[in-house]
Amino acid sequence: MGTVTVLPRGRALTRADLERMPDDGHRYELVDGTLVVTPAPSPRHQIVLARLHRLLADACPADLMVLFAPLDVTLDDSTVLQPDLLVASAAEFTDRDLPVTPLLALEVLSPSTRQVDLTLKRARYEAAGCPSYWVVDPDEPSVIVWELGDGAYVERGRAIAEQALTVSAPFAVSLTPSDLTAGVR
Repeated sequence: MGTVTVLPRGRALTRADLERMPDDGHRYELVDGTLVVTPAPSPRHQIVLARLHRLLADACPADLMVLFAPLDVTLDDSTVLQPDLLVASAAEFTDRDLPVTPLLALEVLSPSTRQVDLTLKRARYEAAGCPSYWVVDPDEPSVIVWELGDGAYVERGRAIAEQALTVSAPFAVSLTPSDLTAGVR
């Protein structure tokens, strides 16, 4: 029998509580002190994520890094997120996490994460001042790009299926949603 993790009751959770979560294949995140647990992603999700990583890493300037989950983005002591992909200045990473808002947070939607990615996580990145938030839906397939303008996300781009989308932030890159899902069931 594995170790049992006992969570405190009657108070919001913190990063210290999060660090006691088991290494069991689930993703543990905190949103305003509330624990969000999602199962390990599907192979389809991971293939799309790998293709996105390759595309972004190939276009990434040397002073920035493109990394994928699991990697903590610590927005404050009660909000620790793990975007599927993130882009940030290489100098801002610690040995443990990214303790600042990334330049880009990107989520690949899945049935178990869709609502959290489109509502809670989007709102927390927006409130924290994350300049770019992208959501890729492998089912449609599509990508939506939001950028921060006057403190709120504004849709700056959307592509469906074979439509190409070129973005300039955090650096110039072009993608086509159907290329991300080609040959993937």
